[in-house]
Amino acid sequence: MKLTIIGTGYVGLVTGTCFAEVGHHVVCVDNDAAKVKILQAGGLPIYEPGLEDLVRKNVAADRLSFTNSTAEGVEKSDVIFIAVPTPPQPDGSVDMSFIERVAREIAGAMTSYKIVVDKSTVPVKTGDQVAETIKRYCKTKVEFDVVSNPEFLREGFAVDDLMKPDRIVIGVRSQRPVAAMRQVYEPFNAPIIVTDINSAELIKHASNSFLALKISYINAIAVLCEAAGANVSEVAAGMGMDERIGRRFLNAGIGFGGSCFPKDLSAFIKIAEQIGYDFRLLKEVQRINAEQMDRFVKKITETLWVLKGKTIGVLGLAFKQNTDDVRSSPAIELCQRLLKEGATLRVHDPKAMDKAKAILPGVTYVDDMNAVADGCDALVVATEWDEFKKLDTDRARKALTHPIMFDGRNLFDAAEMEAAGWIYKSIGR
Repeated sequence: MKLTIIGTGYVGLVTGTCFAEVGHHVVCVDNDAAKVKILQAGGLPIYEPGLEDLVRKNVAADRLSFTNSTAEGVEKSDVIFIAVPTPPQPDGSVDMSFIERVAREIAGAMTSYKIVVDKSTVPVKTGDQVAETIKRYCKTKVEFDVVSNPEFLREGFAVDDLMKPDRIVIGVRSQRPVAAMRQVYEPFNAPIIVTDINSAELIKHASNSFLALKISYINAIAVLCEAAGANVSEVAAGMGMDERIGRRFLNAGIGFGGSCFPKDLSAFIKIAEQIGYDFRLLKEVQRINAEQMDRFVKKITETLWVLKGKTIGVLGLAFKQNTDDVRSSPAIELCQRLLKEGATLRVHDPKAMDKAKAILPGVTYVDDMNAVADGCDALVVATEWDEFKKLDTDRARKALTHPIMFDGRNLFDAAEMEAAGWIYKSIGR
């Protein structure tokens, strides 16, 4: 099929590339001319495991191309996916200006029937607004359908998630676009759920909010574990063996972040408020998440006493492993709070240092994770990169003025670290 993806961020670029990988012909559109030039030259503006090779392969096979012209994308395709940002506004609601602008651009370029698909995470009833916008601005008055097709991609695992999805959700106002949407996703061999548009839009926000709830729940349990002398990792393992609960998203840490969970949680609370429901449960999820960072910073200050004049090594800047995304990163927030207290920082991240430099100046960026501890008073693990589990802890212990580690992601075995002479502080253990 001929498909267009408008927006080449983490969602749009991965979606378009994977669609091309299964045989569709895909045009990716972005209004950022510099980004399009990077993509046309064979480069990538983001890091996502496995993506670069797939982009090059499908560009070479002439199944994937890039342009900054929405009109070109609309003309060349039968199905047009909107995958542009939906950033938060100060009150927690969603800024819909990117969606609205793209809907107008699509409307102005349409000369035949098109299926317009909302892939961006949007508030419930957005499909109605997109349909009304296209109707108003389409000069040729051709027929069209608007579909909701939420994404369920995890940054760092997005290619695998798209190539092997656990479900495909398709929200429609009529049955007309269903056959085409099934054809789009047929190569992925995944269960397809067809719903009304409003339900599809709610599924995305409800899913992300529930996952955020699981993280805050286990972080609250971690507080109890510390007070009771228990081990949150063992508690989570015991809980996770219950198939009704599951082990995923039950890892205690310094809190969730990134471009999705905080934004989607705030948006869902605001959406509920606008409909007339006070979603107090999700407000508590937010509170627990904020307090988790407070508790971790307190753990550092109680151990080091005065942070002013101290040098602290920080492992991790991305909001999670396997990505270079630093948006709403707990690791970045932690660094900013330590700097505010007067600490000097030496930091390392396998992929996110270039992007972090724009928002975290005044720190020393270290290329070798094993050199981060050199001359430091303590070491902090802030992101759960697998590479950090291979840290030369003997070297780090000797490089520190005193062997102190604050493990915000529970990467190391507490008993082993303490036996090796570390003052080791983790989460809920």
